Amino acid sequence: MHRFENAQKVGLRDIETRKLIAVYPHEVKGTDSEIEDKVKFWYYQQGCGAEEELRSSVVDVLTDNEVKSLNS
Repeated sequence: MHRFENAQKVGLRDIETRKLIAVYPHEVKGTDSEIEDKVKFWYYQQGCGAEEELRSSVVDVLTDNEVKSLNS
């Protein structure tokens, strides 16, 4: 199964609250595993607190409403 197939945007989401933490700014290309690795690596490079947040987050497809709010 291809979780990220046809995804417009992906980002990191908190596992417990489901709150969107960050939006991956690059094109979504590759296998699901490659996309997850790219997003996590990108976020890790953003700052020193990223490592801790990565432990409690998951790479996820943005909802239509989240994508629309980014484009507004």
